[in-house]
Amino acid sequence: MSREPEFRPHRVVVLAMDGLLPFELGIPHRIFDRPKDAAHRRLYEVVTCSIRPPGPVRTDSDFDVMVPNGPEALATADTVIVPASYEFGPVYEEGVLTPELAAALAHIRPGTRLASICTGVYVLAAAGYLDGRPATTHWADAERLQRLFPRIKVDPDVLYVDDGDVLTSAGVAAGIDLCLHMVRRDHGTAVANAVARRTVVPPHREGGQAQYIRRPLPEPQVSGTTTARAWALGRLHEPIQLRDMAEQESMSVRTFTRRFREEVGMSPGQWLTQQRVEHARHLLETTALSVDQVARDAGFGTAQSMRQHLQAALGVTPTSYRRTFRTGSGING
Repeated sequence: MSREPEFRPHRVVVLAMDGLLPFELGIPHRIFDRPKDAAHRRLYEVVTCSIRPPGPVRTDSDFDVMVPNGPEALATADTVIVPASYEFGPVYEEGVLTPELAAALAHIRPGTRLASICTGVYVLAAAGYLDGRPATTHWADAERLQRLFPRIKVDPDVLYVDDGDVLTSAGVAAGIDLCLHMVRRDHGTAVANAVARRTVVPPHREGGQAQYIRRPLPEPQVSGTTTARAWALGRLHEPIQLRDMAEQESMSVRTFTRRFREEVGMSPGQWLTQQRVEHARHLLETTALSVDQVARDAGFGTAQSMRQHLQAALGVTPTSYRRTFRTGSGING
């Protein structure tokens, strides 16, 4: 009789460097400390390390943080996350690693998943992990990153980029989006949504959503599109036309489309498809409905249509998605 493999949480090691931003250092701890399986075991273990022996690390604020682990902890990581710092020195100025940082990164095992938040991308770039790959960073730094590392395909507009074993994000809130995305990728929508609910943040913002929306709030005395979005979310199972959404705000289709893109950062059609994909994922994970019924309830009409949209968004079929996440971990936040 074969024994079940011993349970071991996925280890996330956060690399703390001088000049770090305390908020961004805390993001991985806040997000990855929450998920638990059906047996209430933590799905992740999060530890922080420095490139030096254990001790204080300077922040960009008026306090230091005591980091309990040296660079050897990187050798134990399943995922390494590099938050932003304002003191990367030659890494930021010249695109080269210091000997101390290079020695620390040498501990990382091949196959370890790597991620960066905001300017943490400079560390991954200087180490060569991003050569020939797509990546992003804070919109204000994107042009400089591209100039310093011409082999990287920098996308200055998106919230985060998932390139499989290397992921990068824009600043601050996009770091939360990236970490939630990794939880969703590892354990499904229900687990990620539970974490988001406990953290009181939006459960899902697509990586391709715009970083910087020039007019995120309507001007005074100008209507927004909130009512239309709420109306659409309540009837995803029905056919929804653009003119139907525009009518909810008493706007012309042209005005509504412009206002919607200004507020949300994508077209109404893109947003509606995104919401239907998310609803389908939720139903596949949490119900025993047939694929045909999930397709109807999510508003795709047919299983073939849903299959095409899930394949485009997730790279898997509905059946494969359900097999992966329906029998996986629990949904404790």
